[in-house]
Amino acid sequence: MANTKSAIKAARKATRLTTRNKAVKTRLKTLHKKLEAAIKSGKADEAKTAASAYASAMDKAAKSGVVHKNAAARAKSHAAKYAQAK
Repeated sequence: MANTKSAIKAARKATRLTTRNKAVKTRLKTLHKKLEAAIKSGKADEAKTAASAYASAMDKAAKSGVVHKNAAARAKSHAAKYAQAK
């Protein structure tokens, strides 16, 4: 258990940020699954829309520090590459 005021505040902050991070990562996983499904279905317009939504969500996650900026860039690149191929 935290003893000092700053440790108590840090514990509260960690709880709040953990909750936010889980929500964001869950949303990213859902969008990624939708993108994969759209790519497998072979519908190009659906895949491009899903790739756009996934890239936007990745940008927001990187901006808030949930995902590293290079990891987000790599994921966006892969999404665009596979969406373009189909």
